[in-house]
Amino acid sequence: QVQLVESGGGSVQAGGSLRLSCEASAYFYRMGWFRQAPGKEREAIAAIDSDGGTNYVDSVKGRFTISKDNAKNTLYLQMNSLNPEDTAMYYCAVGWYGGIWDDAGWYRYWGQGTQVTVSS
Repeated sequence: QVQLVESGGGSVQAGGSLRLSCEASAYFYRMGWFRQAPGKEREAIAAIDSDGGTNYVDSVKGRFTISKDNAKNTLYLQMNSLNPEDTAMYYCAVGWYGGIWDDAGWYRYWGQGTQVTVSS
């Protein structure tokens, strides 16, 4: 059974940084991060493929960096210059195929989520 173990969430002041990690129990072609704030729809924020190709939603470009350690099947999200609008539950998601990177339907397994709270 596939497991995704997320870590790294927490509370930080605006302008601060956090790094999220997601360890997968198997290899996946695509790994991504989604987030969902209270009262809002789930939003894809970044994804990375096995060939290193990355995609980001415009609101995090230049602030967030997605990366992965293929040897460890571990996904990371370095988040800098955080602001209160980044407050949300962050989810790791993985899939075996490509497709539309920000479409949740292309991802097969999901982590349990890790909370990120940014105060002003």
